[in-house]
Amino acid sequence: MERYSVSQEVLRTDVAGMPLEWIDYRDAVRLYHTEQVAYACGKSIYTVRGGINALTGLRSVVDVSSIIATHGNTHSLERNTGNYSPPLNNRTLFRRDGNLCMYCALPFRTSDLTRDHITPLSQGGRDVWMNVVAACRRCNNHKGGKTPEQAAMQLVAVPFTPTYAEYIYLKGRRVLADQMAYLLTHFPRTSPLHARLSGLMGGGRQPVLAVPNRR
Repeated sequence: MERYSVSQEVLRTDVAGMPLEWIDYRDAVRLYHTEQVAYACGKSIYTVRGGINALTGLRSVVDVSSIIATHGNTHSLERNTGNYSPPLNNRTLFRRDGNLCMYCALPFRTSDLTRDHITPLSQGGRDVWMNVVAACRRCNNHKGGKTPEQAAMQLVAVPFTPTYAEYIYLKGRRVLADQMAYLLTHFPRTSPLHARLSGLMGGGRQPVLAVPNRR
């Protein structure tokens, strides 16, 4: 059985199965210890061993699963409505766009990408998901303070606002195959991410968040 480092994040959901957040092994063990884990539906990824009980002489052992559902009140319902808009930051924006420049369609490292406003702020554009795309420095400089039409440039994909489940995926440092399959069931069928990642999983590849090398 494949085991992982304790640096591997665990996907936490509510009892209804709605994705909530990524947690580290310390938070996962605490949830197990306080009996807040309702059930686990992912594979066991590592075992955490604690101290020895002075009365029984037994050592505490916790097998941590990649996906755990927990008890307690959450705000998952309001997060998973069509009106939810996650925080906008470059890391998740670039991953939404697959680390591709949305003008030249070439892959770049995160450090070589910029946030481009389709309608520039100087022309009344807003800093929101639907008005921003990943762009390489060359294309961004060429576009300048113009719209794509004014700069005679064309977007290779339409921007979109991620749902909360998609945002959870985009925030993950490394997403395991079973975590990805689980999150994918919560993506809208019409989502570009759904199409992209369904194809990735269909090809039998291990879906992980990785930044492609620049060509």
